[in-house]
Amino acid sequence: MSFKSLGLSDALLKAISKKGYDTPSAIQQKAIPLILERKDVLASAQTGSGKTAGFALPILQILNNEPSLRKRPIRTLILTPTRELAAQVEDEFREYSEFTDMRSTVIFGGVGANPQIKALRNGVDILVATPGRLLDLVGQNALTLSKVEILVLDEADRMLDMGFVRDIKKILALLPSKRQNLLFSATFSKEIKKLANEFLHNPVLVEATPENTTVEKIDQTVYRVDKNQKTDLIIKLISEGNWPQVLVFTRTKHGANRLSEKLEKAKITSAAIHGNKSQGARTKALSGFKEGKVRVLVATDIAARGLDIPLLPHVINFELPNIAEDYVHRIGRTGRAGAAGEAISLVSLDEVGYLKDIEKLIGERLQPRTLPNFQPTETIADVKAQEVEAKKQKALHHSRRREGGNRAGASSKGRGDNRRR
Repeated sequence: MSFKSLGLSDALLKAISKKGYDTPSAIQQKAIPLILERKDVLASAQTGSGKTAGFALPILQILNNEPSLRKRPIRTLILTPTRELAAQVEDEFREYSEFTDMRSTVIFGGVGANPQIKALRNGVDILVATPGRLLDLVGQNALTLSKVEILVLDEADRMLDMGFVRDIKKILALLPSKRQNLLFSATFSKEIKKLANEFLHNPVLVEATPENTTVEKIDQTVYRVDKNQKTDLIIKLISEGNWPQVLVFTRTKHGANRLSEKLEKAKITSAAIHGNKSQGARTKALSGFKEGKVRVLVATDIAARGLDIPLLPHVINFELPNIAEDYVHRIGRTGRAGAAGEAISLVSLDEVGYLKDIEKLIGERLQPRTLPNFQPTETIADVKAQEVEAKKQKALHHSRRREGGNRAGASSKGRGDNRRR
């Protein structure tokens, strides 16, 4: 099947050819004709399946075929969970619309709003946004959604995970009731199906791959190792394998920072990316990684969602996620666009339960291996002792923060008393 057989215009076919694509992916073959028929679509598509083009191409064709409206009101709204994904989606719209008269822009938090407001005032047909910044600018009367014809929820499962349900419902209330709705998600959880029922009208279900499965081309390896040996093992794997580009997942922001620092000390260039980092720092880290200046990118799940890194050969789970579906999202960073990839998970004794949940989800047994000098020696008693110590440290941290707050309050009160005297 060719892109031309999907009924796309010459202007779009020219842009597709310029990007070097000739055959549509499975999700594109299924979704594009349905969207062109103006149907609501509920689509399950893995990361790297080409889903963005699956909705961007037909949307551009629909809008370009209609008469231009005065002042270019927003006619299509795409909601994404993260800043990085929003920027990447808008990049694709910009590339595919090169030979059309369509105009797009992106808005997200973490950066100044003024340039975004200026772009909106110049008029845009397509707006890609994160929910928080969108509602913020709506509150400032910087934009109106009264002319939206098409709504896309991209990576809807992650938006629910990140607690955007209330924001999404606020946004839905601002849109015209008559519109086309498209929902794309890597997984079809009960929550996703419930959300879909609330705003999709007689949707057509599209599945590019079986529900909650991992990409077949990804070689999945599990190493059993003690928690305190994980850093040494990851340094060994990267150094001896001479891996040029590795994406590593940790469960926490602090863990990402700590691991990145240890890799740097081992002469492995590294950068951490997570929610506490400024947008500028996140953009710099990602650019350095893509350009090969940074060998290892250490990320948390939220920061890494939607990262588009072509031909990424290696993903390492330094810690397993406590939500099994996140494993599918993580390893989906590699093995993209038909390329082979390797996903390695370092599993300590306290994570064995998470591993069982993952195996149940993907319907596959991941037989753990061990490496010489890294055979695990931890016992259940060790794990329980670690948990007790972690709780103590957490309680101590909170106690110190409270004390610090009380001292600050007392000091402030004292200063106030002195001023009154």
